[in-house]
Amino acid sequence: MHKLFSRETGVPVYFCDPKSPWQRGTNENTNGLLRQYFPSGLALSTYSQHDLDVIALRLNNRPRKTLGFLSPTS
Repeated sequence: MHKLFSRETGVPVYFCDPKSPWQRGTNENTNGLLRQYFPSGLALSTYSQHDLDVIALRLNNRPRKTLGFLSPTS
């Protein structure tokens, strides 16, 4: 499924290496940030593309400790 996703969207998919928990920290943090906007069990289809774009902009401009308090777009 991830290969189809990457092929169709042009977005690469990465997986953490086995027995490498330090690689999952940022992933878990990002999941927590996403849950602030998308509660568990809620269908994303309830959001418009505009809503999703606004949320993506907010998340991508939010400073992150792991990035030296820069944002992903900095």
